Amino acid sequence: MGKDPLPDEEIAAHLAELPGWVREGDTITRAFSVRYHGGVALIVNVADAERLVGHHADIDLRWDHVRFRITTHDAGHRLTAADFELAARIDRIAEVHQAQAHNA
Repeated sequence: MGKDPLPDEEIAAHLAELPGWVREGDTITRAFSVRYHGGVALIVNVADAERLVGHHADIDLRWDHVRFRITTHDAGHRLTAADFELAARIDRIAEVHQAQAHNA
């Protein structure tokens, strides 16, 4: 996975391919509606995938949703291709868990 910081144009192109993910400065975030225990299961599956690729999201679990925040710490907290690859993996895992977009 690429760990070089991306220019704004490439970030915008990657975001266009990942509906639901939003740029917040030098991070991308997305929240999924899922009840607490379903959120725990989702997080466990995401953590397994993260371990395999060596890249991790910051995760916030609430009673009705899970929020993922991704940036590349090794690139000075900038966005890299690795962030968007991880976001796509999270989307696939969330789909298996039937997690929906959370609007809040």
